[in-house]
Amino acid sequence: MWGDYGTNKILCEKYYSSVFPNTYIIRPPYLYGQGNNVYREAFAFDCADFNRTFYLPENGKMKMQFFHIDDLCRFIHILLEQKPEQRIFNVGNAQSISVKEWVNLCYAAAGQTPAFKFVDTSVPQRNYFCFHKYEYALDVSRMSALMPETISLSAGLNKSYDWYKAHKDEVNRRDYFNYIDNDLKISEKSNVKA
Repeated sequence: MWGDYGTNKILCEKYYSSVFPNTYIIRPPYLYGQGNNVYREAFAFDCADFNRTFYLPENGKMKMQFFHIDDLCRFIHILLEQKPEQRIFNVGNAQSISVKEWVNLCYAAAGQTPAFKFVDTSVPQRNYFCFHKYEYALDVSRMSALMPETISLSAGLNKSYDWYKAHKDEVNRRDYFNYIDNDLKISEKSNVKA
């Protein structure tokens, strides 16, 4: 799925740590917020705005972790001001959230409530859904020691939705709707309300 991404990240971290020993390495989960041109929360916002059923992978319980771009900027500022000895930080909201909970929050930001259909594993997830099939949770305790408060996902998605309404043309869309409407075959019994 990710190819050499993880391995190459580790190699880059080792290189920069050896050449620039005072470098801070920040490892975020999924970033979101104003200015995000990746079609993630914007996809869920579009589904809400068009009153579409949301297609979730498997049972909707896959866990993901997020971090608002404003919190990332704030944490970088803290590092530059406080200059802690620790050089590598996992950053993100302390709690992971299920993809179903995430979609509920995205729809709520748009003033809607989603209806769901669940898609089994025989259908490639990235054809109809905006995240890879990859669950993880970062230990952000070192970050939390320096910055205990972060923007709640609900508040952050509200800010994201407000930004998106005025900047839709700045987001790199994927054609999930075409696949969902023309290629995805789901049994009606998989229809579930939020």
